[in-house]
Amino acid sequence: MQLINILKEDDIPVNYRNTPVGDLLRYHNLGFPYKKYDSAELLIGMCMDNRKQLKIPENFAYIIRTGGANLRYSEFKVSYAIAVSKIRHIILISHNNCGMVNLMSKKDMFIQGLVEVAKWEKSKAEEHFLNYAPMFEIDNEINFVIDESRRLTNKYNIEVVPSFYKIESNQLYLLEKEKSDN
Repeated sequence: MQLINILKEDDIPVNYRNTPVGDLLRYHNLGFPYKKYDSAELLIGMCMDNRKQLKIPENFAYIIRTGGANLRYSEFKVSYAIAVSKIRHIILISHNNCGMVNLMSKKDMFIQGLVEVAKWEKSKAEEHFLNYAPMFEIDNEINFVIDESRRLTNKYNIEVVPSFYKIESNQLYLLEKEKSDN
């Protein structure tokens, strides 16, 4: 999968240039001056990871942050933004080194953390992990966000744009939905 790097205005694909997706890329990657917004124009679904911070103006977007940018358990919030606020543009942002990838390998650390920090009984922490980890684990950040964008596009009949955030460069890259290769 090739990432579409946005280093200048002409790098923004034509179909996104006059949309809130293009505006997000201008604000975040290109440092364009912020416009004033009275209401949100975009819904951003992104991972809860603390290493990602978007450069966007106030009131520009709804942001739903959830592990792996998995919006399956946030669909009512997505529906609200579309139905009540008339949001017509959604972008999903995955990122490299996501903690939701290979989540099962973190089982012991997760359980031990709940025991130490939250003072849970080990059996309760283990049960909690085993009940929820399968719902949130993803195999690959890029393939997951492409598949999730397809799913949401089909559900809501609006385009959902898959993208990728590189932690090291603090840059957003677009992904092509048609491809889902490893």
